[in-house]
This record gives sequence, C-alpha cells and structure tokens, in this order.
Amino acid sequence: MTQAIARVNRRVFSSLWKHRNYRLFFFGQVVSTSGTWMQNVAAAWLVLELTGSPVAVGVLALCKFLPFTLFSPFAGVLVDRMNPRRTVLATQAVLMATAVTLAAVTLAGVVTVAQVYALVAIGGAALVLDAPARQALTFQMVGANELPNAVALNSSVVNSARVVGPAVGGIVIAAAGVGFCFALNAVSFVAVLAGLLLLRVRELLPLERGDERPRVLAGVRESLAYVRRTPLAAVVLGTVLVVSMFSFNFNVLLPVLAKETLGAGPDVFGVIAASFGAGALVGALVSASLGRASPTVLLVGTAGFGLAELLLAPQASVAAAVILLFATGLSFSLWTSNANSTLQLTSPDRLRGRVISLYFFAFMGSGPVAGLLAGWLAEVGGTQLAFTVAGAAALTASVVAALVLRVQRRGATGLRRIATIEAR
Repeated sequence: MTQAIARVNRRVFSSLWKHRNYRLFFFGQVVSTSGTWMQNVAAAWLVLELTGSPVAVGVLALCKFLPFTLFSPFAGVLVDRMNPRRTVLATQAVLMATAVTLAAVTLAGVVTVAQVYALVAIGGAALVLDAPARQALTFQMVGANELPNAVALNSSVVNSARVVGPAVGGIVIAAAGVGFCFALNAVSFVAVLAGLLLLRVRELLPLERGDERPRVLAGVRESLAYVRRTPLAAVVLGTVLVVSMFSFNFNVLLPVLAKETLGAGPDVFGVIAASFGAGALVGALVSASLGRASPTVLLVGTAGFGLAELLLAPQASVAAAVILLFATGLSFSLWTSNANSTLQLTSPDRLRGRVISLYFFAFMGSGPVAGLLAGWLAEVGGTQLAFTVAGAAALTASVVAALVLRVQRRGATGLRRIATIEAR
C-alpha cells in the first residue's frame, strides 16, 4: 500500500521532483496566488457593498478582463520576442504595486468604486503579458515531456488558492475588513518574486524561435493562420471561447449567490467560493496524474461543468451549493488543464507565446461580455436564470466539439486508407 501511494505521489508531482527551478516557481506561486484570490473576493465584495448592484460586480469583471479582449493576440507576439523570466518578474512587480495601492486607499477610508475599477484594470493589463509568459517559462523549466504534468500542477496552485484565498478572505473581511485582504495580497508577492530571482537561468531550456523576431501584426496573422490549418487547435479554442463567455461567470455570480439567493454574509461567500476551489484542486491533481493532454478528458470536463451548473441553478441551500460547486470546480480543472496542454504541445516554439495568448484571449478576453451578461441575467432572473443559461451553453459546446472532432477523425482515417490503397 505504501509503495502504491509513493508511485502515485511520484506520478502526480513528477515535475516537482525532477526540476529545482520549477519547485521554486511552484511554491512561490502557492503563496502569491492565495493572496490574489483573497483580493479577488475582497474586491467583488467591496463593490457589492458600495453599490448593492450585481451589474456593478459585472463591471468589475469587465475592468479585469477587457485588457485580454483588446491586447491578448498582440501580447503573444511580444512574449515570443521577450525573455519569459524577465517578463514575469516585471508583471508580478506591477501586480504587487496595484495591491499596495488598493490596500492604502481602502484602509485610509477614501476608496471609491472608480478607484477599484482603475486598479483592477491596471492589474488586468499586466496579466495580459504575465499569463502567456508564465506558460513559456514553465515550458523552459520542465520541457515537453513533463509539460502536461506541470500545467496541471500550475492549475492545482490556482485552485488550491481558490480554497485558501476565499475561505481566509471571508474570515478576514468579516473580522477586519476588505483593506486587510488587499494588504495581505501585497505581502504575498514577495514569495513569487524571490522564487523567480533564485531560478538557475543556465538550467532553463532554450526556445527555438529562429533568428527573425516577429512583427506585431504579421505575428498575429501567422498565429491565426496556424489555428485555421490545425483543426484540433481550432476546436479547443472555440470550445474555450464559448464556455468562458457564457458559463465561466463565478466572479460575478458567487457574491450574488451568497448575498441574494442564500441570504448570507461574507463567511458563507468564502465557503462556497472555497468549495469550487476544492473541486478544482482535485480536478487539477487528477489531470496531473494522467500525465498527458487528452481532448476526450477536455470534452468530458466541459460536459460535467455544464451539467453541474444546471443542477446548481434551482438550489437555495448552502449545503447543495457547496456540493455542486465542488463538482463544477472538478470539471473546470479537467477542461482547462487539457485545453492548455493540448495547445502548447501542438504548437512550435516560435508560435507558442502567440497560441497560448489566443487561449487566454478565449478564456479571459471574453470576460467583459461574460461579466456583464451574468450580471444582467442575475438582475433579471436571479442566479437561477444565470446558471441555467451557463449550464446549457457548456453542454451545447461539448456536444458540438465532440461531433466536429469525430467528423475530423473519420476524414483523417479515410484519407489514410486512400493513401494506403494508392501506395499499393
């Protein structure tokens, strides 16, 4: 039994065991990302308290994700030109500065909704470069063979933070106020910055980008042309875009679910947000244990995500919400981890930054529309209507994607048979 557990442990955490640089990066992210999620829930709760409007929380999501909508494809070209480690150092420093400023104005009692929106937008702009640069840096730290495992472990960092951050954030908000959440997040960036500075640069894998540095517009056109001629990449990006736009709406809906539907306070908000994070953490560890990218797992996760949201829609009890949000989180990690790994492993080094930026454009660039849509649906028909629309969209996307991939596989099989016959 002990040997079996040890084997599973080695398989799930293989990237951590094998690569010192990745260990430093991983544990720095554990601390920093927990602080980030504390700030996320604190900002949403603060806006809801200042305005009393779900639509205002949707505008907060717009401020965070609009930079992805506007700049993600172009940011990918810059990431393919720049040093990933230095880029991440710079973006993390900017995010730390926004957290310090949010803490200062909130603790001083002079915070306004406009200030929150502006600082969140600045942080969103930094994340446009940070997200693809972190993926490129992960590839440099672990290589192609370990990449699916590392991507899933990165997801486990985010999702463990979804457990710790909202739970602790809810307690801190109730006990001391939202300003202290912002302050704790600012301090947490010390861990990730220290980890990045301690990396052994000589051990990072070189990227085969060629001698020619891509120009911005030509680079974007090249990445779009690659997606058009790569059916699997097109299907993955299309699925991520639809689900992210219509179904991934928890930053807007969870505060409304806690305060309006369940009639509870910040402590329950922290619990239900953490339950989603706990499920997402389990899903990330399952993905890490698989050790490979699987479109089938992606589609199963997408379908499970939609079904759990449909079941959540009519619920009005905390217990039911906790169970279904756990299931939603588990499914979420399965489709995001496999989508990310599939795109990275099928793209060449010189295009990886641009392709993964298209992923973040699909995943987060739809946030402005998604946030406003979710806020409007919640205002019109409560969380029941919002989660019903979300679940139906995810289920539809999974079915359409499965049918498209099935047709493509049949077409590829037919072409191979024709080629075999002609060769004879």
